[in-house]
Order: sequence, then structure tokens, then C-alpha cells
Amino acid sequence: MGRIEKAIVIKASPEKVWEMLAFDRFPEWMDMMESVEYTSEVHTPKDKYRVGATALGTPRGGPPNNCQYEITESLEYEKFTHRMWEKWLRGTLGGPVTYTLEPVDGGTKLTMVGELEMPWGILLKIIEPLILRMGRKEFEKSLNNLKSILEKW
Repeated sequence: MGRIEKAIVIKASPEKVWEMLAFDRFPEWMDMMESVEYTSEVHTPKDKYRVGATALGTPRGGPPNNCQYEITESLEYEKFTHRMWEKWLRGTLGGPVTYTLEPVDGGTKLTMVGELEMPWGILLKIIEPLILRMGRKEFEKSLNNLKSILEKW
């Protein structure tokens, strides 16, 4: 299992950052996501963050609706964890992603941690560094996009 961790300070309140962590907001700041739609019922804005909420995402340039998400932990304005997985080759690629929001002077420190789980044994050892390198670039790019959006508000 590989681990990716990136942090950024955003000049916005934890409440504003939190709003952007809803699955259906991912395409606004994650370049790799074309669209994400909830598959669980959402009647109120808070339903988007409740444990057990699920969504299906379509990556840019990928097969439709192949990323699945489920919230496993949610502490309003503090911490949000979801499990993400998708069919990849002959197995499932994914794992938990945790966002931790920490108030700091003038904004919020957002830390994004992803744990990569791959089912392919020895093949994992060969391709894991490449996938982790790509993941680090995506995390960094996504966090910079999020910062740019929130600091314009």
C-alpha cells in the first residue's frame, strides 16, 4: 500500500473549504474528474457529508461512471474521509482519502492523505511508484486549484 500526503494553506475559512469537499464539487477543482453525482439520497446540504453517502464519478477521458465513492468519516469543518475505488485492469484500485481542516491565522490548512490499495501482488511493486508519482501530481494540482478558487471568493 502506498501513501500520498499533501497540505496547503488556503486564505478561506474551514466552512468555505468544507463546502468544496462535497463529491459533486470535485469537478470544480479536480482536473481528473469530469462529473460526480450522488447515488445516495440527498435532501439537505448536510446529507452530502453524512457517513454512508455514496457517489459515482466519471473521470476525464475515462469510461463513464467508473469511480465510486463512499463517506466513511465526517466531522463537520474538521475532517472528511471517503473511500474511492475504480475498476482498473483486472482488479480494483483505490483506498481511503482523508481531508483534515485546521484553522490557521488567516485561513485553513487543508491536508489531503490518500492510501493506495492495489490487488496485484508482484505487479504492484513494479507499477506502484509510477501510480504514486501521478497521484502526488494530481493531489498537488487539485489543492492548488482549490486554493485558487477559494481565494477568489
